[in-house]
Amino acid sequence: MNFDLKTYLQEKQDLVNENLEKYLPVEGDYPIEIVEAMRYSLLAGGKRLRPILTIAACETVGGMALDAMKVACAMECIHTYSLIHDDLPAMDDDDYRRGMLTCHKVYGEAMAILAGDGLLTYAFELLADSDKSNDLNINSKLIMIIKEIAMAAGVKGMIAGQVADMLSEKAQREKSTELLDYIHKNKTAALFKASIKSGALIAGANDTELTALDSYAHHFGLAFQITDDILDIEGSSGELGKPVGSDERNQKLTYPSLYGLEKSKQMAFDNVNAAVNSLNIFGSKAIPLISLAQYVLTRRK
Repeated sequence: MNFDLKTYLQEKQDLVNENLEKYLPVEGDYPIEIVEAMRYSLLAGGKRLRPILTIAACETVGGMALDAMKVACAMECIHTYSLIHDDLPAMDDDDYRRGMLTCHKVYGEAMAILAGDGLLTYAFELLADSDKSNDLNINSKLIMIIKEIAMAAGVKGMIAGQVADMLSEKAQREKSTELLDYIHKNKTAALFKASIKSGALIAGANDTELTALDSYAHHFGLAFQITDDILDIEGSSGELGKPVGSDERNQKLTYPSLYGLEKSKQMAFDNVNAAVNSLNIFGSKAIPLISLAQYVLTRRK
């Protein structure tokens, strides 16, 4: 089977962007300022990796992309909310995201906070409405999906990781491999896991399939974060769409700071291989997910 990842990514990005535009409040809705701020950050571009993973996982188990679309768009809303809040002066204090001024630089800090809150809340409105676009059983699959995503985005997931990350700065917490693993298992990998598992649940994945995809998501998330840490050293703002070097400036606990650059690169490579090997049970149906894992190592391009 010939598979062109570049074409696949572009097709899925276009599909996600088309549906985000369709589902979002429209320009001119009242209050105009909050709608503009939400749309500004959500429609600013980005690779749409989390919603694409939702779609790819759904298709791997035998589902259709459109069945997963509202859930996929909800994942992007949650991801964008996290970026808006991460960029705030009280957090990472970044001026650029996705090659554009950050939300708080354009609309002010208060409006940026509310735009993030709005996107997070709107994500669950989309999730609750997703049973209307496919055959989800509201008493089983949909509730499981909502719980999975809420846990990944909440105080047992992404928020927990963000708090631990903040406290690790400037030696407020002892830096250790255990702390680093905890931060990125929750801050980064949790939302990838929720994206992938939700797509699989939509398609009716069985326990064996969910276990395989859970392993894939775990290793994918770690590979992604390790590579992100490396790119903050070796990448450029033009390639990444955000400033580089902020990890060192903020004295963050990262894989290169703990393991060194070369070992970190090997760890990223090993996690990509582990992610790929997790998908053996799916055969050729997993080619998009396999290609997406391999893409993590070269995603600056």
